[in-house]
Amino acid sequence: QVQLVESGGGLVQAGGSLRLSCAASGIIFNINDMDWYRQAPGKQRELVAHMPQKYADSVKGRFTISRGNAKNTVDLQMNSLKPEDTAVYYCHIGTSRVNYWGQGTQVTVSS
Repeated sequence: QVQLVESGGGLVQAGGSLRLSCAASGIIFNINDMDWYRQAPGKQRELVAHMPQKYADSVKGRFTISRGNAKNTVDLQMNSLKPEDTAVYYCHIGTSRVNYWGQGTQVTVSS
């Protein structure tokens, strides 16, 4: 079975940092097919970052997507966090043939 597992979410004060990680198993994938989405209450799910180096305007200069230190992992380094970054963050692998989502990890940024 295919599994994407996010980790690293939590509660942080505005201006702080978090590093999310997504570990993929049960699938052979191209690293450039992986990306990060987020969804806040009452809002649509939005693309945050896509490998190799593409970002939503709202996070440019603050977030960095990269291959993780462990094999089959992708990280999202989030710096200078703002309350509006509060959301459930999902890692995702999407191709013309497959579409897999992690379970999500909560990121809460207090003001």
